[in-house]
Amino acid sequence: MVDMLESASRVASFDNWPPYVAKVDDDQYRITMAVAGFPQDQLTVTYQPNMLVVSGSQSGDENGQYLYRGINGRAFERRFELADHVKVGGASLENGLLSIDLKREVPEEMKPRKIEISSGAPMPKIEAPKVETDKLAA
Repeated sequence: MVDMLESASRVASFDNWPPYVAKVDDDQYRITMAVAGFPQDQLTVTYQPNMLVVSGSQSGDENGQYLYRGINGRAFERRFELADHVKVGGASLENGLLSIDLKREVPEEMKPRKIEISSGAPMPKIEAPKVETDKLAA
């Protein structure tokens, strides 16, 4: 799982915001990010080979006067470096949580395969190729 995720580069955010969890189950993964206050149209999930980028931008009311402003509508970008053959299955936003499903799909020819060991039959003889050398007269 460590190979699958996170080269966490962030733009416009110097801390670990927004928080997320990454869950693994065999060859399936789910990243869930806490993005409360971000409507669906202000979130972007982009997949490139070996890279997942999640970003959000909020257009807040900057002109109003506030007695206290504890909810910060800041923009963010979070990058996750993905291992080879990891594909995005989909994304959903529910109750302020953005969930992104990932699946590792290794091609059949790259999967380990078991080699049968035969017994009783002799193996064919392997001969080394002959190398011709010129003899120098002294």
